Amino acid sequence: MTTDIHKVADTLIEALPYMRRYQDAIMVIKYGGHAMGDTSAARDFARDVVLLKQVGINPVVVHGGGPQIKSMLDRLAIRSEFVDGLRVTDAATVEVVEMVLAGKINKEIVNAIQAAGGRGVGLSGKDGRLIQAKKLTRTRRDPDSNIEQVLDLGFVGEPEKVDRTLIDVFNGTDVIPVIAPIGVGADGETYNINADTAAGAVAGALAARKLLMLTDVRGVLDGDKQLIPTLSAEHARGLIKDGVISGGMIPKVETCLQAVDQGVEAAVVLDGRVPHAILLELFTEGGFGTQIVQS
Repeated sequence: MTTDIHKVADTLIEALPYMRRYQDAIMVIKYGGHAMGDTSAARDFARDVVLLKQVGINPVVVHGGGPQIKSMLDRLAIRSEFVDGLRVTDAATVEVVEMVLAGKINKEIVNAIQAAGGRGVGLSGKDGRLIQAKKLTRTRRDPDSNIEQVLDLGFVGEPEKVDRTLIDVFNGTDVIPVIAPIGVGADGETYNINADTAAGAVAGALAARKLLMLTDVRGVLDGDKQLIPTLSAEHARGLIKDGVISGGMIPKVETCLQAVDQGVEAAVVLDGRVPHAILLELFTEGGFGTQIVQS
């Protein structure tokens, strides 16, 4: 029993310098994947976010919800397809996307934060024109004709500007903003935005100390499948070019690179499946995932 008490004391002592270091810092947390679908993991996530707020850090949560969107589309018998990893979003689909992201999921996260003793407020990128978006365009070269074709993804958008005014309202309060990645176009259109991309844009606009990207993998691995604790932006770009960083990790790392280019001190890819991953990253020596910093 005494040993356990000492371990708890040692843990608190180890965490204290990091609590001081991050006092008043903004941490943007992209939340999604496995942790979002598991009740126990979701409860742990909410507790961790509330703890950050209680020790003087300012967390801002940006969440996804791809599996939940798919489930609702299936229930409504609305067909959906993907092009280059992006959901083609027609008028009917974007209504469901907004309903699930800005409604059901957003409020579930807010409720979890409040059940953990915090105070959450749910927002979408449409509120206060928080995330102003434009239509995302993709091109593909036809293998037969070699002619480049423009792909129409419907109401899929990308951030054009993030207006931090609404988030700044909560500075100095006990409120934790929870943002659904829905953007608004120049003429009021609703756009579905990739949650990673939205989180990176929000982090850049807020000049966040860190962007924490919770994923379903440990972080960035080297050629021997070993975790890389820290990467310079230059090294990360080199690993993409050499094919070491590949597949679905490429857009995540590119989001991290864009964030640090906009002034975020560090962007971290870490395994959200591990209990208390956020606390392990912020409050322990060496962190927990892969930290990407400016060269």
